[in-house]
Amino acid sequence: MDSGKLQIDAPTAGNAQRDRSRPLAAAVMVSGHGRGTNLGAMIEACSNGRIGGRIAVVIGTRADSPALDRARAAEIPAIVISPRKYEGDDSGYATAILRILMRYEAELICLAGYMRKLPSEVLHRFAGRVMNVHAALLPLFGGQGMYGERVHASVLDSGMKVSGCTVHFVDEEYDTGPIIVQSAVSVLEDDTPETLGSRVLAAENAAYVQAVALFAEGRLRIDGNRVRVLPRGDEE
Repeated sequence: MDSGKLQIDAPTAGNAQRDRSRPLAAAVMVSGHGRGTNLGAMIEACSNGRIGGRIAVVIGTRADSPALDRARAAEIPAIVISPRKYEGDDSGYATAILRILMRYEAELICLAGYMRKLPSEVLHRFAGRVMNVHAALLPLFGGQGMYGERVHASVLDSGMKVSGCTVHFVDEEYDTGPIIVQSAVSVLEDDTPETLGSRVLAAENAAYVQAVALFAEGRLRIDGNRVRVLPRGDEE
């Protein structure tokens, strides 16, 4: 066996349930200059018991990320893995990510402003255990390049009266994985992309916490392209 090759057992694909005998250990992945508000909401929810677990590690792409500063302030390990270091080497980038996830025994990956596609190897090894939040009601206003104020400007241009956010499991494409939680936000007559975005962000914070809490409780089951939320007491 090649001693330099990372070895990790793949989970059962499509099964989002977990062993509830121990608290959830989640990894959060961030990019660039994101403020880390979703990360902050998860840290607070872990602290007050809303999420039955902890943020075990935060992985960022840049050392100067405000989200990593937020992690350090909360005394959470903050690790930088620069994609530029692995330009043209997806396997090497995947191995670097998986080593950190294993080191901190992460069960769930939460993408919070992470602006890249995860390597296929990471998605395979964590099938049904990678979440993302999108600032619109998917499948509307999703796909490559749809992020930040672009999303909210597109919503306003469309004439939609309702926007919102979506927390979903991640697959190989942008914003197409099974939907876990959605939260609606009314579009006001005088909204700008900035004002709409601020209200959607608040909804994101709450929805992401809800989705992670359900995962920690073992109450999510992927059934095709649907995610079923099990009633309390029906967990396996």
